[in-house]
Amino acid sequence: MSSFDSMFTYSSALEASNRTAGTFLIDAVTGVMTWSDELYRIHGYQRGEIVPTLELVLAHKHPDDRTKMRELNAALVRAGGHFSSYHRLIDSHQREHRVLTSGEAVLDATGRLFSIAGIMVDLTSTVHSETERAARDAGAGAVRARAVIERARGILMGRLGIGADAAFALLCVHSNHTNKKLAAIASQLVGLAEDPRGAGALTTLVHDLQRHAAHPLRRAGRRSSSRPAVNRRKVVSAAGLLRFTAGVSPRNRTTVGEKSAGDADRTPWQVDSPSPVTS
Repeated sequence: MSSFDSMFTYSSALEASNRTAGTFLIDAVTGVMTWSDELYRIHGYQRGEIVPTLELVLAHKHPDDRTKMRELNAALVRAGGHFSSYHRLIDSHQREHRVLTSGEAVLDATGRLFSIAGIMVDLTSTVHSETERAARDAGAGAVRARAVIERARGILMGRLGIGADAAFALLCVHSNHTNKKLAAIASQLVGLAEDPRGAGALTTLVHDLQRHAAHPLRRAGRRSSSRPAVNRRKVVSAAGLLRFTAGVSPRNRTTVGEKSAGDADRTPWQVDSPSPVTS
């Protein structure tokens, strides 16, 4: 690298003052590691407080990422070349960072590792900012979807002279028949109602909603002759249809498993050799 002070970074989510990127150089012959001031700060130190070593680098890797980092290091020792790694780092204040490390491992004429040089970009603030923005957008989208659904329900109540629950049931059953999100159907209905040229299409859509409500979908497989016949014209109760809110079908629901309890019982990774590792 030409200089440890010539680092330029960009993030669409952050101001320049909130971005941190550091550089590093590992001399594989002497085993000396050199860090820029920014890399010290990412690890929670100031220059002069510690001396970068292999043991220190590994100690700051997240326990769940140490094995992969060790495998990456072994590959660089064998073959050299460019590398990139997105992983977690725990600084001296026990704060977790999301970092992206990229660089190049250089071999000498005999095929032995000569040096590793690269950069580390702290993406923690960027990840948090993007996550918060996505959450805000999702919340705003849900509010808009509910508003559109309420308008569509009002249109059906006015055209058909039915109650709110019955209008909502029509939308939900049609969503089930067409495999479309409830919010998309409501938006289509509202759009046709607001367009003077959409009167015919609106009448057709309302007719489809009524037809699907009169002929609900059958479940897959034959019905046992021992079971009583089901009234196909019966509409599912509004309470049961609330699960369709915001256009999510019960058939697409998933369950998130819990994290394994064994993760907390891992022992610290022990250093087996003094071979250099990527910062």
